[in-house]
Amino acid sequence: MANINPDLDGDEQPLDPAMERVRRKMIRLLAVSIGIMVIGLMAVLAAIVYKINQPVEDVASAPSVASPGQPLGAALAGESITLDPGTRILSHNLSDNTLSLETRLANGTRQILLYDVATKRVIARIAEADGN
Repeated sequence: MANINPDLDGDEQPLDPAMERVRRKMIRLLAVSIGIMVIGLMAVLAAIVYKINQPVEDVASAPSVASPGQPLGAALAGESITLDPGTRILSHNLSDNTLSLETRLANGTRQILLYDVATKRVIARIAEADGN
């Protein structure tokens, strides 16, 4: 029985010199690409191991919103922000020592309160414009 598929023959024809150069270039490019990928993967794994082995920062040593010299949580100890009855807090944001509260009053209008944490007082009330 004759072998119909020439790829299954034991005799391979040698490539011409131009194709052999292209094949060698492609193998070299493949080796360089695999090397770069392995180096990148090793860098990512090293970064993960480094982050895992870092000590966890204690909450007491974390930066606080209190003034310097005051312990964490002492800025609002025993103090509260007085809101009108029926007022709901929609969102809040803390930046440095300023707390902003977006509120909806009982009558449905929105208001933004700016509260200075260091001095423990409301420094601004911004009401919703009537056109909204």
